[in-house]
Amino acid sequence: MIDPFTDDLAPTPETGLTYDDTTKTATTQTVYTLRQLNALVEGVLSHAFPHSYWLTAEVSELRVAANGHCYLTFIEKAGKGGSLVAKANAMVWAAQWPVIARKFRKVTGVNPAAGMKVMVLAEITFHSLYGYSLRLCDIEPTYTLGDVARRRREIIDALESDGVIDLNRQLTLPRLITRVAIISSPTAAGYEDFCQQLRESGYHFTTKLFAAIMQGERVEQSIIDALDTIAAEQDDWDVVVIIRGGGATSDLQGFDSYELGTNVAQFPLPILTGIGHERDDTVLDLVAHRRLKTPTAVAAFLIENRDNEAGHLLQLRQRLHAATQQRLNLMEGKLRRCRQRLDLSTRNVVQQAAYTLAHSADKLRTLAHSSLQLERHRLRHRHDRLATNTRNALITPRHDCAHLHQRLHAATARRLKQARQHTEHTAQLIRMNNPERILSMGFSLTVCNGQRIGINDTVRPGDTLTTRLAGGRTLTSTVTHTETVKTINDADTTPTHA
Repeated sequence: MIDPFTDDLAPTPETGLTYDDTTKTATTQTVYTLRQLNALVEGVLSHAFPHSYWLTAEVSELRVAANGHCYLTFIEKAGKGGSLVAKANAMVWAAQWPVIARKFRKVTGVNPAAGMKVMVLAEITFHSLYGYSLRLCDIEPTYTLGDVARRRREIIDALESDGVIDLNRQLTLPRLITRVAIISSPTAAGYEDFCQQLRESGYHFTTKLFAAIMQGERVEQSIIDALDTIAAEQDDWDVVVIIRGGGATSDLQGFDSYELGTNVAQFPLPILTGIGHERDDTVLDLVAHRRLKTPTAVAAFLIENRDNEAGHLLQLRQRLHAATQQRLNLMEGKLRRCRQRLDLSTRNVVQQAAYTLAHSADKLRTLAHSSLQLERHRLRHRHDRLATNTRNALITPRHDCAHLHQRLHAATARRLKQARQHTEHTAQLIRMNNPERILSMGFSLTVCNGQRIGINDTVRPGDTLTTRLAGGRTLTSTVTHTETVKTINDADTTPTHA
């Protein structure tokens, strides 16, 4: 410690000037250098605060340097969430920091970190170059433990007040869990152990890693992002597991988060946790569907689920086999009794049928004999009638044939006579209408240009007429003029030709 009153730092006359603010002039008084003033302050503080003091504060920053010294910044706020009212820098020597950190971790389960409220034993120091600071000598972990518990209790109370803390636990686990979405670090040993244990189980699991940061300040947001990704494809998964293996217990602070807790509590799929600690539950564990100690414990739970389901199926199979066998035995007994009754009934039916058949055969023979006799009698009667009718039928046609012959002969004679008469009349008409005969009676036949002239035909001057007379004579004439003459019927006129 520097003594501000040593001779080498004592003020000298030539530097003993001071400035009078009233007169605006320099006066002769004692004047200190900055180093002398800092040394004076250091001496005053060391005399005024010679001991170590217990104090409570919040750690706003904590950094361990490469040389092993730990540097902290303590703050105090006015009430919850209030403005900053006090601030001080502090440090711990490299030789003391591991002892203090180990003591704190042994009680709280975590390392000292920013955001914690702590109770520390500190010395007040002042350095000419670095100014005022605190040097930590010891720490009371139980104070922080109470504060951590208080903060965790506040988060839990908030989740209960929101009515979400039990939502994920109220979800029903699928009876058969085969599709598992995993939130973990891809380099974590616990993740590899988890996957290896599932592979060696003998069951088929469909798994997919949704990578997340599992320690440090980014734990909360990283896991929430992974949950958002899984929620977008929630129909593809049965459960979500959040696992981490190894690491310090102090790395669990990121799991005591309201935002992470409310996301997990309201997630639509059951969430299983195995984040590698056994003594304390984090907020994440409290809101998850099921809390398990380690990744391998989660794998064992999933395998046990498959074992239970396989056992249940085996029981169902055995029960089904037993029920089927019992049913078959029952039906076999019924069938045996039915067969016995059927045999008895069949024998009775056969006997009754044989008796009925024999009786029917007797009746049939009697009826057949009676029917045969009756048909024979009918046949003889019909034979007699047929013979009589045949004789009668033969007599009548003979008589009819003779009569028809007589009628046919008379009709034929009449027909021949009528035909001769008609033939003779027709010959007479032909002779009477013979053209030669008509021409011999003084008539003639006139044709014009080779065509016979009818009553309605017209001839013109210059036409050549040929007139045929009896005896084969012909006359040829040329028309010079025509005129019309009246006949006996005044209404008709007949042209004449010259």
